[in-house]
Amino acid sequence: MARRTKDEAVETRNQILDAAERVFSKRGVSRTSLADIAEAASVTRGAIYWHFKDKADLFCEMVARVTMPMEDAPCQINPALEANPLASVRAMLTGILQRTSGDVQARRVFHIVFHKCEYVDEMEPVRKRFSKMQAGCLSRLEQGLARAQKLGQLPKALDARRTALGLHALVDGLISNWAKDPEHMPPESDAGLVIDVFLDGILHMPAQPAAKPALRRAHKTPRKAAKSAPRRRRA
Repeated sequence: MARRTKDEAVETRNQILDAAERVFSKRGVSRTSLADIAEAASVTRGAIYWHFKDKADLFCEMVARVTMPMEDAPCQINPALEANPLASVRAMLTGILQRTSGDVQARRVFHIVFHKCEYVDEMEPVRKRFSKMQAGCLSRLEQGLARAQKLGQLPKALDARRTALGLHALVDGLISNWAKDPEHMPPESDAGLVIDVFLDGILHMPAQPAAKPALRRAHKTPRKAAKSAPRRRRA
């Protein structure tokens, strides 16, 4: 009996999360109330509060159920601790994109995250959680690139911080675009090719020219004004 009750509770919880996905996707997060979700899930508001503290908590659990890309296993790799940090950076970012490309439900939730939610008021804790998550991934990315430089895998002139920001923005933008318009999404097997394009670009980055010394100003005497043309003699 207890087993059945536990299974029913899990089923009700998933039913609520499924309804939240549908309603958030259709109406947006700010315009959706817990009463709207309860109606869509065919449960009472009390049932929602039994499983979730508030709408922000429900939203976070909806996202966690499909695993946000930046919390997925590939991004938990710390490239700086790997024998081949550059290959680990590639594996980390490629894994994130493949996760997005191969999971329809994940893309649906990411569409809500990127395009259907305003991170203000009651959703402020969610914004803080995502910011912390992204900062952690960005830090590991930067450390991995810096380590790759020390091992001679990347040019010494490379700015690891700026490169990490560029890679992070690339992946973040691709996830956002693919969630919004899946037709432009490549096959899962090709998801890492865009990462290769970026990495190939920095691998073949030309050496920075040495800065030229500032030229001293020559102290020249001002040129004399040109003499006016001689007047014509009168006939």
